[in-house]
Amino acid sequence: MKSKPLHEMDPNELRAHVEKWSLNANPKGVSVERVDDGALIGEWQRPENSTGDGLILYLHGGGYVFGSPKTHRPVSAALGRGAGRCVFSLDYRLAPENPVPAAVDDALACYRALLEMGYDGASISLAGDSAGGGLALALTLAVKERGIAMPGSLVLFSPWTDLTVSGESIRSNEKTDAMFQAAHIIGGAKRVLGDCEPSAAFASPLFADHRGFPPTLIFASDNEVLLDDSTRLYERMRAVGVDATLVVENDLTHAWPIFVSWTPEAKAAVRRASSFIETQARMERGA
Repeated sequence: MKSKPLHEMDPNELRAHVEKWSLNANPKGVSVERVDDGALIGEWQRPENSTGDGLILYLHGGGYVFGSPKTHRPVSAALGRGAGRCVFSLDYRLAPENPVPAAVDDALACYRALLEMGYDGASISLAGDSAGGGLALALTLAVKERGIAMPGSLVLFSPWTDLTVSGESIRSNEKTDAMFQAAHIIGGAKRVLGDCEPSAAFASPLFADHRGFPPTLIFASDNEVLLDDSTRLYERMRAVGVDATLVVENDLTHAWPIFVSWTPEAKAAVRRASSFIETQARMERGA
């Protein structure tokens, strides 16, 4: 029997479908440990080449509705292996059962727990794809507002930053995006917002005050409907002095780096992201 299109599945069907797709997500050279310890709920992914210096906190995508550390293990583990860092991949609560800001609350609690373990904020790199990229931004905002030690860098793969769905590319790229149409993004935003105002900064971190944010590397494809979520973020960050870099590739799918096991373009993006994390860490250490 032919399966339903993803946008027609209810949350439980969607989660089961994606988890089944990820059954063989066991990266070479990386040990995986599932943990459920207070605010640390997710996976430790430890590359054999880890130096023990610093950490990547990975926040998976999936529209805040599906996905898990397991489904995104290939990209998070590859990022850690490339940077020579351990990864903690957070299993945050999902919508619509747990609408915004539940994921932000979970990410903040996890970040605090990592600091309590002895990690310095500057030694932590936040990374995420799609909704996970938006979550990384919302977490950085929450950290900043509370006066907590800021992370050292951000890596964002096609981040979903605007739940008001106001970007022009939502409409202009409908015919070129192989993954989404405008209706999918509009419906997805309604599904996860609950009673939250769409323009609230922790829901739509595009509209946050980005002053003081760490160096940020943003990836996007020129044909995706969420392109403007990245281009506007880059422009707003640069306008307030953030060291932001935007990489726009041609004719690739939304969040293509997550397909690192399959495509050379994804492998190249993850290599660049890993190098960025290493470079920022060296600069922080003054090496």
